[in-house]
Amino acid sequence: MEALISGNELLELIPQRPPVVMIDKFLYSDETTSISGLTIPSTCVFCENGLLSESGLVENIAQTAAAGVGYECKRENKKVPLGFIASIKNLEIFSLPPIGAELRTEVKIINQVMDVTIIVGTVKMNETLLAQCEMRIFLLPENLKS
Repeated sequence: MEALISGNELLELIPQRPPVVMIDKFLYSDETTSISGLTIPSTCVFCENGLLSESGLVENIAQTAAAGVGYECKRENKKVPLGFIASIKNLEIFSLPPIGAELRTEVKIINQVMDVTIIVGTVKMNETLLAQCEMRIFLLPENLKS
């Protein structure tokens, strides 16, 4: 799958900055689905003993969700909102990928209630499911930003 956005342009879609950026390619987006890619670098702050940690997998899912919102906002010439993980539910980690592995992360919006978006995210390496969870993400309303 060809990248829609990669490199420094990704920083326009997400609030994170190096060294905690956990996506390096934004591959797909529609109204409900976003897909990102990541080749795990040896310099990744979420790696321990040569493997991406559980928190790195969770952050990868959250940043894929953020990139999807950011991509749609950019397409509509709207300001990209700031979001926060409100909760994580049904987190399952099946395996930790090694440095150098290529990940593909898919996020699907399953519901939106006011400023909270509920997503289901999956992380795969090749076709092997590494992690999945449900997240509730709170998007900060424009009038509350300082």
